[in-house]
Amino acid sequence: MPGGDGRVDRAAILAEYDRVAADLRHLVASADGAARRRPSHGTRWTNEQLLFHMVFGYLVVRRLLVLVRLIGRLPDRIGSGFAALLDVGTPVFDAVNYLGAVGGARVFHGDALVRRSDRVSARCTVPWSGNRM
Repeated sequence: MPGGDGRVDRAAILAEYDRVAADLRHLVASADGAARRRPSHGTRWTNEQLLFHMVFGYLVVRRLLVLVRLIGRLPDRIGSGFAALLDVGTPVFDAVNYLGAVGGARVFHGDALVRRSDRVSARCTVPWSGNRM
């Protein structure tokens, strides 16, 4: 989230993490087991699998930011080649992404999912600095 001067607003990002963690706690607390097992709207997942996917996404994206910064500093042709490689792997990624949430929700669900999201929020630091994301 760049500010008006192009700099990253770390406080705003941390506030967003806190807001999302609070939303997740509310969603899990307000939904009984039957509601969490219902299909979500617009996906093939159940509501609980979708919640797991969201929490896991926060865990993964933090690690991927390092890779994004590295690729962003390399010559454009290398970044373009890496993007093409990712495009080729999209069908495999989509399958792993779907099945990972299906399996992950069996391990981390309900209160365990909330505890995991709280740990993400508590350890959240913004791993970049300066004007570039």
